[in-house]
Amino acid sequence: MAGVADAAAPGSSGDGRRGGAPEQQQQDAGRGEQKSSCSSGESWPPAGTETLGFYESDRERKKKRSVSDLSLLRFISAELTRGYFLEHNEAKYTERRERVYTCMRIPRELEKLMFFGIFLCLDAFLYVFTLLPLRVFLALFQFITLPCYGLRDRRLLQPAQVCDIFKGVILVICYFMMHYVDYSMMYHLIRGQSVIKLYIIYNMLEVADRLFSSFGQDILDALYWTATEPKERKRAHIGVIPHFFMAVLYVFLHAILIMVQATTLNVAFNSHNKSLLTIMMSNNFVEIKGSVFKKFEKNNLFQMSNSDIKERFTNYVLLLIVCLRNMEQFSWNPDHLWVLFPDVCMVIASEIAVDIVKHAFITKFNDITADVYSEYRASLAFDLVSSRQKNAYTDYSDSVSRRMGFIPLPLAVLLIRVVTSSIKVQGVLAYACVVLFYCGLISLKVLNSIVLLGKSCQYVKEAKMEEKLFNPPPTSTPGKPLSKPQSKFKSPHGIPTDESFSASVTNQPVHQKENPTSLLVTSNSDQFLTTPDGEDKDISQDNSELKHRSSKKDLLEIDRFTICGNRID
Repeated sequence: MAGVADAAAPGSSGDGRRGGAPEQQQQDAGRGEQKSSCSSGESWPPAGTETLGFYESDRERKKKRSVSDLSLLRFISAELTRGYFLEHNEAKYTERRERVYTCMRIPRELEKLMFFGIFLCLDAFLYVFTLLPLRVFLALFQFITLPCYGLRDRRLLQPAQVCDIFKGVILVICYFMMHYVDYSMMYHLIRGQSVIKLYIIYNMLEVADRLFSSFGQDILDALYWTATEPKERKRAHIGVIPHFFMAVLYVFLHAILIMVQATTLNVAFNSHNKSLLTIMMSNNFVEIKGSVFKKFEKNNLFQMSNSDIKERFTNYVLLLIVCLRNMEQFSWNPDHLWVLFPDVCMVIASEIAVDIVKHAFITKFNDITADVYSEYRASLAFDLVSSRQKNAYTDYSDSVSRRMGFIPLPLAVLLIRVVTSSIKVQGVLAYACVVLFYCGLISLKVLNSIVLLGKSCQYVKEAKMEEKLFNPPPTSTPGKPLSKPQSKFKSPHGIPTDESFSASVTNQPVHQKENPTSLLVTSNSDQFLTTPDGEDKDISQDNSELKHRSSKKDLLEIDRFTICGNRID
């Protein structure tokens, strides 16, 4: 047996050598191919996946790689030669570039809106001094000569004439009431306060001015509607006389508030170190902090733009009052005007800079394009054009007051009071100059109105809003505001209709033909109680769609400026 095993062992080893010969030949052949490939100029090692600057190879080469390949010099070399391609994320960088372009377009588009809005406010402000007295005179003349012509209609006067008479009477009464307010005593009383007190007072006055502007137009509108409401209707008001006294009290208090603002600004101009003026200007930059980092929709930004227009125009009138009072104190010396000029320019420049920065970052953070300001301008132009239509339901000055919160009556009362106390009219020549000045104001008002009307027609045509001009004004029942949609209605087949019940000044409500039971407004709790579990998902979807549609209100629905001009919907 041992001999057989010994005999088998050499044979098996020999067979093993014979069996291993082909493997050895294959390895030799592989080395020959590698050498031939190297000699033919091909790259070695073979191409693999690149990670961190190194090539992946087989396990044997990875194990045999020396530690010197991971040296500091190799890492520095990889950092210096590392590259990347921005085109791999093209959409992201294109969006960033568009944001930069939008920020660059904001100043131009914003100032175009501001320029147009300021001239709208100027037109409404000049109306109080020029056309309103003439309209009041014509209305009184018609009322006096009414017995000569007889009653052509049940009304003694037209509603517009009644509103003009009330405006004129309120203006005259408040003007005489302002004579009992001593401007000089108010100036010295404010001047004796410390700088911090004046800063707090000025901020409180700004808040109070916004509150007065928000509620004041409602008081005036209530007076106009109470005086012109058809008499055959059931009386649902306290009477015309209480509304009239409320309107007179409002205009008087608002005029005093603006006078305190002008006096505080005058004290800041006349301070020796200009510290108060600097603090008041820095207050504008605090406004950026309070508005930039909030969520804004297009409608909220429209409200803020209107309030900025009103604020800028009011500041211009306040600066005019300050210059008049200072020129009176220096006997109308023209040299003193150049002393005030740098401070006036500084106040105006700070206001413009704050508005540009604020709107630029608001549009950036909320992904709003610069083209939205063209829509805002078209909405303001639509108000002007619609007030010239035959079916107009409001005066243009009242429309501007509701849209921007700019009420010209208190400002006009204060300006008349300051001008009459600063300028003394004596002699025939002086009265002739007053008449010429009044004719010049009328010419300026007419020219401004013509230019604004032409530009407004152009903006309305560009926005394709002509068809809305011929729609009659909306009607509503008391207790149901127009700008708040109640619920989303469905047709008898369960298909949601496209009509929105949030009517605006240009949209006529569409008569619905559904069954009376389908027009009932139900709350979420009623739906929860009466709806099976299988329809809960549909109700949540309907509510989400309603919320989305109500947030996308038409710009024409934004009726007046409120203190919550930058509120979040």
